[in-house]
Amino acid sequence: QVKLVESGGGLVQAGGSLRLSCAVFGLTLSSYPMGWFRQALGKEREFVAAISRTSTRSYYTDSVKGRFTISRDNAKNTVSLVMNSLKPEDTAVYYCAADRSLEPTWAFDRAVSYDLWGQGTQVTVSS
Repeated sequence: QVKLVESGGGLVQAGGSLRLSCAVFGLTLSSYPMGWFRQALGKEREFVAAISRTSTRSYYTDSVKGRFTISRDNAKNTVSLVMNSLKPEDTAVYYCAADRSLEPTWAFDRAVSYDLWGQGTQVTVSS
């Protein structure tokens, strides 16, 4: 079965850290660029970070630059998001996503570019 499974979310105080993991099942991770998105209660899903197939390129939304780091291990079929210096405004459900389109161009920050999504993991940052 093809699926993405996120883990690592939880409750943390402001200034703390979390490491999210995305386990990939049923497909060869190295073939696809990957992204992390988040959705806060009552808000639209927003881009957080993305990484190319071979990790040569990574992208971040401005609000997390310098605090979050995306990485991937194609051999282990996992994608990670290390989140440091967490803020209450980082509170959201975080989703891992894969772009299986194999299109030559990659709109890494658009949710519509990704066609496979995990179920999400809740991150709550208390002040």
